[in-house]
Amino acid sequence: MIGTGVFTSLGYQLVNIQSVFPLMMLWIVGGIVALCGTLVYSELGAALPRSGGEYHLLSRIIHPSIGFGAGIVSATVGFTAPAVLAAMALGSYLSAVIPGLDQTLIAAIVILGFHGLHMMSVTWGTKFQDGSTAIKIGLILIFIAFGLFMDAPQSISIWPKLGDGAVMLSSGFAVSLVWVSYAYTGWNSAVYVAGEIHDPKQNISRSMLMGTAFVMVLYILLNYVFLYSAPTDAIVGQVEVGYISGIRIFGKMGAKIIGIGISILLLSTVSSYVYIGPRIMQIMGEDHAFIGFLKEKNSDEIPLNAFWVQLGISFLFILKSSFEQVLMYAGISLIITTTLTVISLFILRINEPDLDRPYKVWAYPLTPMIYLIINCWILFYSFRESTFEFMVGIGIITTSIALYYLIPVLKKV
Repeated sequence: MIGTGVFTSLGYQLVNIQSVFPLMMLWIVGGIVALCGTLVYSELGAALPRSGGEYHLLSRIIHPSIGFGAGIVSATVGFTAPAVLAAMALGSYLSAVIPGLDQTLIAAIVILGFHGLHMMSVTWGTKFQDGSTAIKIGLILIFIAFGLFMDAPQSISIWPKLGDGAVMLSSGFAVSLVWVSYAYTGWNSAVYVAGEIHDPKQNISRSMLMGTAFVMVLYILLNYVFLYSAPTDAIVGQVEVGYISGIRIFGKMGAKIIGIGISILLLSTVSSYVYIGPRIMQIMGEDHAFIGFLKEKNSDEIPLNAFWVQLGISFLFILKSSFEQVLMYAGISLIITTTLTVISLFILRINEPDLDRPYKVWAYPLTPMIYLIINCWILFYSFRESTFEFMVGIGIITTSIALYYLIPVLKKV
């Protein structure tokens, strides 16, 4: 979960929101929504434990065409786009540390390198993921600790002030939640590899709930440190907020070290998304003959064809879209697919009341309703304020669903 979003979102949020309390509430509200989502997915994943995420769940509960559309969204903007975004952010951070580096070239090399790593070996890919994740959490904890006790902090207050309520009900707050929702992307990752998890009926819910709660605390503290350490005008509209904040906390040399550390952190993010995306394609290939080539694995159980497809889509994103565009496309599309999946919980409860459910959603139906209400509110204002990006997100989903019916017809012709 921890990666691009938390180190890049604040600068864009400050364009529309200047008050500290609403900025902090963005991360609290986003965390609550993610926790509600994990509770719902925990029930669905424990009751229907198969890899594939929304593809598997929506195919099984609503209709194969809806699941197919969600699967394409997950494999492209759900995992491929975040991998590209993390690589772009890494390029931005490294070019700030080492002026003159080509950000696009760095992103392309990183994407190519991790596809090569995960296509060659599951073992080495997993070892890198475990090690880089440990470095990532350690770096964030150091950053927070030094930031909270720095010598010359900014004078800010986390307490609400007059007008903050109106800000939190504004369109700017709702659209900023797209960035926050993207930063929490990954809270549901366990359901994508449910078939590979030991004792999934117990461990899916445990891993998602513990992970999301831990990340929520880190995100709130980290964004507070960004605001506490750097003046608003220095980070507004900027991608590399961590590096800018690091200059204030550690000085220029220390910030360069932190910038390199954040780059390592982003390597971990790229790696995790590159690893999972092809496995969704592989599950889809098992179920649909017209894309059956995606199910093929080598002797090490690695879906090589799916990796090649993902690599091609990654380079398309790198060459054709800006950082902000890719993030909005991904954020809106993912909110729509997860919203559909939460709705499927109600459908499954009605259609299969006797299904074995090792885990049941706490405070049902309130928990899924909170998730749905907040996300529908975000989507409404996203449509009003970011109409083009919203329509692209809708277009990706509807086109993906249409392909379910169109591809078999074309193959017959």
